Amino acid sequence: MSSGNGTEEGRSEVERIKEQSRGLRGRLREELLEESSHLSDESKQLLKFHGSYQQEDRDQRRALKKAGQEPAWSFMIRSRIPGGVLTAEQYLVHDDLAGRFANGSLRLTTRQGIQLHGVIKSELRATIRALNDELVSTLGACGDVNRNVMSCPAPLPGALRAEVFHVALRVSQHLLPDTRAYAEIWLDGERVTDEPEPDPLYGDRYLPRKFKTTFAFPDDNCTDVYANDLGFLAVHDVKLRGFDVLVGGGLGQTHGKAETFPRLAEPLGFIKPDEALAVAAAVVAVQRDHGNRADRRRARLKYLIDERGIDWFREQVEQRIGRKLENPSGATVTATHDHLGWHGQGDGLWFLGLHVENGRVRDNADLELRTALRRITASIRPGVHLTPQQNVLLAGIPEARRVEVDRILGDHGVHTLTELSVVRRWAMACPALPTCPLALAEAERALPAVLTELEAELERLGLADERFTVRMTGCPNGCARPYTADIAFVGRSLDKYAVYAGGNLVGTRLNHAYADLVRTADLVSAVRPLLERYREERLPGEALGDFAHRVQAQAAEPARLS
Repeated sequence: MSSGNGTEEGRSEVERIKEQSRGLRGRLREELLEESSHLSDESKQLLKFHGSYQQEDRDQRRALKKAGQEPAWSFMIRSRIPGGVLTAEQYLVHDDLAGRFANGSLRLTTRQGIQLHGVIKSELRATIRALNDELVSTLGACGDVNRNVMSCPAPLPGALRAEVFHVALRVSQHLLPDTRAYAEIWLDGERVTDEPEPDPLYGDRYLPRKFKTTFAFPDDNCTDVYANDLGFLAVHDVKLRGFDVLVGGGLGQTHGKAETFPRLAEPLGFIKPDEALAVAAAVVAVQRDHGNRADRRRARLKYLIDERGIDWFREQVEQRIGRKLENPSGATVTATHDHLGWHGQGDGLWFLGLHVENGRVRDNADLELRTALRRITASIRPGVHLTPQQNVLLAGIPEARRVEVDRILGDHGVHTLTELSVVRRWAMACPALPTCPLALAEAERALPAVLTELEAELERLGLADERFTVRMTGCPNGCARPYTADIAFVGRSLDKYAVYAGGNLVGTRLNHAYADLVRTADLVSAVRPLLERYREERLPGEALGDFAHRVQAQAAEPARLS
């Protein structure tokens, strides 16, 4: 296999670690048995492939350093949940582990997974094994492989959603790394040999960087298909005809580095449903063989396609599948839905979409969301489906038990849609501080207060019913998908943000730089002129992001970030 754009001498250090890991083993098994609070740098990199990140509580960093003590190390464990679909039992084991081994909360991710934060090293193995006992794996939830495969989680009437979900499941399984290391390290697997088994798809170097795959519908892009390395856009009438394959999306960038940028995926070709596995593997293989292995900032698939072009990339995929791809059908995304509230799913069953602010399921004095979900799941045994907007759907609820569900939610102060502002309903934030090592500023802990101020401003301007997205991230890597939002606040440094505007709710357009180095307390003031101008100058039916994009296109000197 080619080492890609990087030379053997110019490979990044992570490439060496992967290649010498003996199938993702390294010294993980040995270091987990050592009486220390953290792992070596090499084991920390390999741990990602197994679904966990080593983190520290940065709130305690200064005090601990001053006292001459080591950092407050802990681990985040991320479950790989294709399409976000869990059984009641699988959800309940996450809830139990959150209380036993983690920090008492569950974090629903923008890729339909669950993260447990605050697990200490000595309890890592017990936590991961308990998840696997309920058939939930963490393998491939992180690392330089295909990550969790996304699909619309709403169990709407008809067979279409279920059919696409099952294709997504097959693709997820097909793109998993093939190694016995996971069972050996976490599940009491017996080590048969010290010689690594060859991975038929990933080889011994895996991918140059993480890889993200999703499935979506033209009338419901709830999974943000254009923001992924590989997307399958369903083409259907009454039945599923196939997919338009999209490639080259990704939202991460680095402040001040013009060679890094967010990019939307573009059409590659049309395929039949039974061709999805072969085409997905071929796309991964092209990235494996030609992706940049010298500079991890330029290692995502989007940069390969930007450099070589979509025609070259299509030829590479066609060589691997042994035939020409059909032209894309031309299907376009027109809408997106968050699936909140009560919805019929057929056969007398219902599903309920519940808003989870920034994906954090926990109990506090005013809102006992974690307890409410536990009670409902334990007594009614619904399916628990996670959405890409960090919300939760409770599925398969009989008509006769809807009143019981509403009563339990009311007992624990869980908000209904009538109590939720439009702007808060569509907002998202990444975890950021204190646990993410990449965070430059706050996100999850800061956004609620920013939204409260923004709600008042929108009410004053008569814009409270306007539907648009506000997203906040602690760094420019884009975990909460900020660069397709109508308005985004992206961490630049401590308490300072870059502000972007001009994306849209359906995720088909990137936004543009609007302001820079804005303090948290000034974020709403910074966007107030845009909101006031929107109120006065918008066209009939024009959304905020569409307006911001239009007036930016008319501006003589667009704003730029240094």
